[in-house]
Amino acid sequence: MEDVATETAAVTQIPTLDLSRQYATIADEVQAAVAKVLASQHYVLGEEVAKFEQAAARELGTKETVGCASGTDALWLALAAAGVGQGDAVITTPFTFFASASSITRANARPVFVDIEPDTFNLDPAQLERALGDAKNQDVKAVMPIHLYGQCADMTRIHEIARPRKVTVVEDAAQAFGAAWAGTPAGALGDIGCFSFYPTKNLSAYGDGGLCSTSSESLAERMRMLRNHGSRQRYYHEEIGWNSRLDSVQAAVLNVKLPHLRGWNEARRERACYYHKLFREAGIAEGAVTLPAVRDEAFHIYHQFVVRAQKRDELRRHLTEQRIGSEVYYPVPLHMQECFAYLGYKEGDFPESERAAREVLALPIFPELTRAEQERIVATVAEFYR
Repeated sequence: MEDVATETAAVTQIPTLDLSRQYATIADEVQAAVAKVLASQHYVLGEEVAKFEQAAARELGTKETVGCASGTDALWLALAAAGVGQGDAVITTPFTFFASASSITRANARPVFVDIEPDTFNLDPAQLERALGDAKNQDVKAVMPIHLYGQCADMTRIHEIARPRKVTVVEDAAQAFGAAWAGTPAGALGDIGCFSFYPTKNLSAYGDGGLCSTSSESLAERMRMLRNHGSRQRYYHEEIGWNSRLDSVQAAVLNVKLPHLRGWNEARRERACYYHKLFREAGIAEGAVTLPAVRDEAFHIYHQFVVRAQKRDELRRHLTEQRIGSEVYYPVPLHMQECFAYLGYKEGDFPESERAAREVLALPIFPELTRAEQERIVATVAEFYR
């Protein structure tokens, strides 16, 4: 009987993320919250959205939050509200999800890429300072640091560089709700913070959703107007905005989930710590596999547990054969994407981003991942390198 159980376990799929396990713990709360919205017949903005915006502001430590339709829209709203437009440039990194740069172009501005730190994968402040000192970048109006994988960029240095130059700081905190830098939450570190509630995020909706956070009442007011077709009063439009309103069903789901988030993030941190222990014991840490580095000032929430791996693609195939999920975030840096060819960048311009794209591998991490599953994952990785 024991042999049969062992054989069954060996072929069980370990996904990169299993939302069904989370849903099992909150199903009754979610169903009741959604039923309340359906009974109210108020499906866009409304009471549930206002309730979530207020709770999110308390959690983030900002005066204002503005719900919107997606994380991508949150980035655009932030840039537009900050006055970024035609003739302006915005600095970010090429090692991020496409929306970071596409939101800049949607604001009619020019993306300017700078390279990343090799250990954190976040924007390198030294590269930022160099770019802002370049005469061809005198049109830079904002910088968009990415809090990649759930760890904040070095916001201390970024502000030291940006503030004297009066450059707006827009945080791409899509992966970082609950993360912090030097005790200050992501989303309260810049002029505006931007979040995504895509279903895979640590705080996730059951569809698309986003949020902007700020302590500027004027910026918040403008973002509320822009998300609603540039209108404060129905059918009266002060400027051309967009339809980017958070719907009540998604807000209701987020209202259920938000009180659980700290516990879920702590569970991710515990699993990350156990990964570190297992990889060190396996004797492949900082050799075949380089584990995530964490800055002393950072409170990392491990939206992803990303390692650098030798023979990354071969390792990934091996994991797939053993029914273990993995993912590459991101295989092609943005400066090498066809749609950004007009910017004039070429291969070799951002060597750290390009190297990361060849080496990074995200392993399964979510609050309900079991220790036995983690042990099997690390054993399978170690087996590949023997």
